[in-house]
Amino acid sequence: MADELQKHLDKGMYGAPLLNPEEQRKYMGTFRERCYLSMTLTQMKDKANKEALQKELAANPDAQVLMNGKLPESLQTDYIQLLTKAGAKFTIVNDFVSSAPDGLGLLVVAKEAVNEPVIDVAKKYPATSNKTPEPPKKPGFFEKLFH
Repeated sequence: MADELQKHLDKGMYGAPLLNPEEQRKYMGTFRERCYLSMTLTQMKDKANKEALQKELAANPDAQVLMNGKLPESLQTDYIQLLTKAGAKFTIVNDFVSSAPDGLGLLVVAKEAVNEPVIDVAKKYPATSNKTPEPPKKPGFFEKLFH
């Protein structure tokens, strides 16, 4: 009985205990199993990743976007405009966020577990627009002479 009373008092003073607090800190307060897509702060600056975000939002219309509250204002307003045009629900998260370049800047999440095997935008949508096609190889003098 005293143990239950102590649990009740602790819950009142400190709040409910978190499940997997390290995972929730990394994924802006949610769990990895609920994520469709993730972008780091560096990846958010690439325009090709904005197109990937639009594709992901079109594929998952019930998804919600969690955005890092420590983003630079210009980048934040660009993505807010993109999300409002797409009609997506979004939340700016100020808890559990980092301003490091490799820290998460944006997550597309669901309310329940979706267990996507790959959520990194660079792996899920490899950038084909950044690759320039190689020009055809011109045959050399000896290749022309002997072929």
